[in-house]
Amino acid sequence: MRIDLHTHIVPERWEDFAARYGGEKWPRLVHRDACRGTIMTGDVVFREVDDRSWRPERRIEDMDRLGVDRQALSPPPVMFCYWAEARAARAFARMQNENVAAIVSRHPRRFVGMATVPLQDTALAIEELQHARERLGLSAVEIGTCPGGRDFDDPALFPFFAACRDLGVAVFVHPAAPLVGQERLTKYYFPLIVGNPLETAVAISKLIYGGVLERLPDLRICFAHGGGAFPFTLGRLDHGWSVRPEGPESIPRRPREYARRLYFDSLTHSPSNLRFLVAEFGAEQVVMGSDYPFDMGSSDPVAAIGEAGLDPAARTLVEGETAAAFLRL
Repeated sequence: MRIDLHTHIVPERWEDFAARYGGEKWPRLVHRDACRGTIMTGDVVFREVDDRSWRPERRIEDMDRLGVDRQALSPPPVMFCYWAEARAARAFARMQNENVAAIVSRHPRRFVGMATVPLQDTALAIEELQHARERLGLSAVEIGTCPGGRDFDDPALFPFFAACRDLGVAVFVHPAAPLVGQERLTKYYFPLIVGNPLETAVAISKLIYGGVLERLPDLRICFAHGGGAFPFTLGRLDHGWSVRPEGPESIPRRPREYARRLYFDSLTHSPSNLRFLVAEFGAEQVVMGSDYPFDMGSSDPVAAIGEAGLDPAARTLVEGETAAAFLRL
């Protein structure tokens, strides 16, 4: 079974949250016709989209064409809304979670669902996580790299990671605002092209040095975009741990030992980078990811894995077996 762990979906329609809760940045989908629309944040255009973003039947057509058996459905990061009042954000998350669960229930062999939670409030996030897992049957949760302006080493976030472990929920991390160095990334689409890989590298480094994986060794957590810049900075992290007191004062083992527990998707846009990722962490830690249906993703994730020239056993793991284990399908 080939499983694409990294795809995004939005409901076809939802209520006007700005009118109900106040605030100017709530996402809304403005339909241009039956097949095209624009995601707006307030009055600002965020992204032009088409019906692949909301119609499961349209997605299944592409999956069949590309040889993908199953997609994991998660929101695009603009839908996290960590900036909003927490209870309003919880309502926005609930609306999305119910939409994803409904699609999965109609097409259980083709889709698996990821929840979103209002992680600006840890207690509310855990409540929504429990609802998504126990009532809606969602087996994973997608979160941003700096939810509510808090890094992964923030003690306030630890109960959420512990709840994910206790509930058996896999965690998928996608870079989202605030981005590292965002004031220098205002042109050339650099927030996504350059900012996302840097943001992910910082998030993983904070997760490791913050001792989260030391305390939760069985937490299942996967990072988008091949882990961004992190795999190529791991050697430097290891060296810093060995020569600087801050390292052993924070964690008892080298960063590499924790990093090998992490999962990464295959979306590197480079056959040689994907080979490096598999060589560094093992095919049993790499899953297929496309960022479907957006332009910074891979238009053919199965072919992209094929171009890396992995041995057959490794390719089988990356194309689906690792994701099945990660999601406990």
